[in-house]
Amino acid sequence: MPGAAELRTLRRRIRSVKSTQKITRAMELIAASRIAKARHAVEAARPYAVGITRVIRDLAAESGLSHHPVLAQRDQITEVAVIVVASDRGLAGAYNTNVLRRAERIIAEEEAEGRTVHLHAVGKKVDSYFRYRDRQPVSTWEGVTDKPTYADAAKIGRHLIEEFAAGGLDRVWLAYTDFRSALTQIPNAVRILPVDPRRFEGGEGIPPEFLVEPAPEQLLAELIPRYVEHQIYAAMLESAASEHAARQRAMKAATDNAGEVIDLLTIQANQARQAAITTEISEIVGGAEALEK
Repeated sequence: MPGAAELRTLRRRIRSVKSTQKITRAMELIAASRIAKARHAVEAARPYAVGITRVIRDLAAESGLSHHPVLAQRDQITEVAVIVVASDRGLAGAYNTNVLRRAERIIAEEEAEGRTVHLHAVGKKVDSYFRYRDRQPVSTWEGVTDKPTYADAAKIGRHLIEEFAAGGLDRVWLAYTDFRSALTQIPNAVRILPVDPRRFEGGEGIPPEFLVEPAPEQLLAELIPRYVEHQIYAAMLESAASEHAARQRAMKAATDNAGEVIDLLTIQANQARQAAITTEISEIVGGAEALEK
């Protein structure tokens, strides 16, 4: 029969689970509040993407794009860079695992073709995951995934753009998580370098009432790298929103599970208390009968 010691153990476990439940509930509420901010940041960044694409198209209609190094298509691909965007923290369900597996598939496909892959990690989880598998990232950026800024994206992209333009890289992939809804986040991978010139087709040219200074070629030389940097920035924003959504779901599930565990432990504690009381009554009745005899 259960005794007082087991009852104390059950009550201690109930208090412990309740404390954990408070933490998971707080993390769920924090993640829910951050989703709205992250989605607002994504929406706020879209007009810039639309605007810079339209300007590049119009400038390309005037001067062409054939000589820009970022658009150069390599005849032979030997050096490939893969940028992987995940998070600095865990407790986000399968968010990190899904994008890391997507990145692994890209790396495996490129290495199967005999190419050298250079890994660039955005987020502490990316760095620790690949280091554990004996793959050292060329560079790691931490502390930029929760609230990414354009300056962070520019810092990540600038070095890769310069290396690609100098011929040190032949292709650059970007692996991130695409936010579709609070319930759906899809790991995605896009090739950001070389930039596909077809994205800038269909421009109408510069209207004659506008005077463009400096020359369209100089403007394109500055704008196309900014376009690539904005792709990285948009991916970081999408990943941040996905991370918060995944963490909200994970913490909600943990809170609900904690509630079920508390209910189960409460039933067990009640049964233990009831058994202890029954045992005490039986002992008292038995003692009284013994005294009477």
